[in-house]
Amino acid sequence: MHSSDRDSEGHLLKVLFVTTEMDDFVRVGGLAAVSAALPRALRSGIDVRVLLPGCRGVIEQISHLEIVGRCSAMAEMPGATLGRAATRDGLPVYVLICPELYDRPGTPYGDETGRDWPDNDIRFGRLAAAAAELAMGRLDSNWAADVVHANDWQAALTPAYLAWSGARLPSVLTIHNLAYQGLFPKETLRRIGAPDASFHVEGLEFYGQLSFLKGGIVYASHLTTVSGTYAREITTTEFGCGLEGLLRIRADAGELTGILNGIDESWDPRFCAQLAQPFGAGDWDGKRANADYVRKQFGLAVSRGPLFGLVARLVHQKGIDLVLSAADEIIETGGQIVVTGSGEPDIEQALVDAHRRRPDAIGVAIGFNDAQARRIFAGSDFTLMPSRFEPCGLSQMYAQRFGSLPIGHQTGGLAETITDGETGFLFSQPSIESFLGGVRRAFSTFVSHEQLDCMRRSAMARTFSWDLSAALYSALYRKTVAP
Repeated sequence: MHSSDRDSEGHLLKVLFVTTEMDDFVRVGGLAAVSAALPRALRSGIDVRVLLPGCRGVIEQISHLEIVGRCSAMAEMPGATLGRAATRDGLPVYVLICPELYDRPGTPYGDETGRDWPDNDIRFGRLAAAAAELAMGRLDSNWAADVVHANDWQAALTPAYLAWSGARLPSVLTIHNLAYQGLFPKETLRRIGAPDASFHVEGLEFYGQLSFLKGGIVYASHLTTVSGTYAREITTTEFGCGLEGLLRIRADAGELTGILNGIDESWDPRFCAQLAQPFGAGDWDGKRANADYVRKQFGLAVSRGPLFGLVARLVHQKGIDLVLSAADEIIETGGQIVVTGSGEPDIEQALVDAHRRRPDAIGVAIGFNDAQARRIFAGSDFTLMPSRFEPCGLSQMYAQRFGSLPIGHQTGGLAETITDGETGFLFSQPSIESFLGGVRRAFSTFVSHEQLDCMRRSAMARTFSWDLSAALYSALYRKTVAP
């Protein structure tokens, strides 16, 4: 316990962590891993509690839910009930129960075809308004927060609802990906009970629309994003998504901080139960056993050439088109590619088509399965990450721990976590020429056994523990709470 995490009267700092995903219950992207790991890394010295919307997958996995409060209906947002539960290892989790908003098939954001729910403004307005009430002590009579930590656009209006309620409670907003902003028509203002006076250029208004994320950027006490490089990038026109001016103002005031994500301790190939065979640095027979297993699972030809893995959300941002453009050269040079993930239907289809053309050399599994992803990292020699931008990225960290050298675009968290020529390969432009330059370097490393061995050992020796990030967040919370 850090003595500094208690205030002058000895109270533990109380933090409400508001998110839409958590690996324990529901996963769409990297936010789920962060929401499971960061609160756990914080809880040794902080009373941290997670708030999630009561989506079907969440409710189904909770065995005991104690009702602690109720939110009244507000504008077009229905009333909701607040339940309190805990993870298997005892982390407190609040669940916002409102079946008409959250009890649906699909993801927390959209239906089974990937289309956003048309009432997402009301669904996430309800979450943010409830988070503000809970933080102020109005829902659980036994608990109130000292600071609120909201994540991404879905929770971003929490600081706004605090301000509109007259609460002087400090808040932190983490931007995991600035490209997703939660944009809705002006009518949403009325639907979510936001004051008319908040719809202007220095408030929620964004080119005639209402932006949830902009609301959070305006009203939060402090902003963070998930790497130092991305924190700088989002203040530029190229990566700022139209919000760079506002973000520059917050950065110049010392109110925007980049804190790199970590990965949890389960990413250790020596002890990972999901692998075909556990292995450590230097045990390349163990790594080969995983490669053979993956090839067999994906129906690829027996090969002693390099195996390239791609574990990602299948969206334009991730540069999947570059992988498809490079596939012929990779295969002609003796490589094979295995892909898993889900995302935009046209990208999924393009990958399935590529597999049909070369089933011996390209394996594709649409959907996400954690065990399969771990086996791909363990079996592959290289991990492809040609993202156009990458706020932090987790796959490159997983890959290095499992001895798969990442080939990544020099941007965001990739630039910070891949040491070029030592633990992976960085290329400078999100173009096919630049990407192929990285791929060719990987091929030449693969045939130089000494260099491959050295790079794998360096990569596997990296630690991406949450401890440092948690310490930085802990210090930030205390700074925002201090008068």
